[in-house]
Amino acid sequence: MELYLDMHSPPCRLVFLFAKAVGIPFEFKHVELSTGQHYSEEFGKISMIRKVPVMKDGSFILTESIAILKYMVQKYSSSVADHWYPADLQQRARVNEYLSWQHMNIRAHASKVFLLRAVFPVIMGSEVPKEKMDAAVEDLNQSLNLLEEKFLENKQFIVGDKISLADIVALIEVMQPLGTGLNVFEGRPKLSAWRERVKKELGEKLFDEAHEVIMKVGSLPEKMQNNSQLEMLRPKFQKLFR
Repeated sequence: MELYLDMHSPPCRLVFLFAKAVGIPFEFKHVELSTGQHYSEEFGKISMIRKVPVMKDGSFILTESIAILKYMVQKYSSSVADHWYPADLQQRARVNEYLSWQHMNIRAHASKVFLLRAVFPVIMGSEVPKEKMDAAVEDLNQSLNLLEEKFLENKQFIVGDKISLADIVALIEVMQPLGTGLNVFEGRPKLSAWRERVKKELGEKLFDEAHEVIMKVGSLPEKMQNNSQLEMLRPKFQKLFR
């Protein structure tokens, strides 16, 4: 199995962390987003979507991180513990509920904050307008409130007393703004305690390894300065953040 990844990307860290945590063997194929490697002819032969992560298992190619996670769980069902994606109908439904909700909430808002704080100034050549930044952070805070109040409640993990795919998906996305210096855990003891439990279950050393790149995101602008794809990205940013 080959995994095409860039560890700046939360979905890539998600697939990497899960595979490592449960012992699924794979070959790491680095695709450097900051230099536009995903637009190369070579990568286009792997995926016409030109996004990461991508999984290649023999001749079978799969995109989308959640689909890849579920594929791994089912392919390695004999060695992946049930709590990751429970066989119980209602517990699995709770995992799926979070996985369905997060795309347009935690993921969308955490990614937007990251892009505005770390990438926007490089692409657009100017600072983010304060009102746009404030609105993005407010949207993220509202999603974090729902994560705490609706999904975590007073439980150890999102589905109960054991970690599941929902927890790893959630934490990976919540960590993204942290790399830009925005401490989303400040003033949130419930969220902070949950983060420590998830890290412990995954293995703190492995978790830190997966996040080493994003915690050094300050070096990203330098890499992007010489990116020939900047001109192509600028209209996309103007459309996204106008």
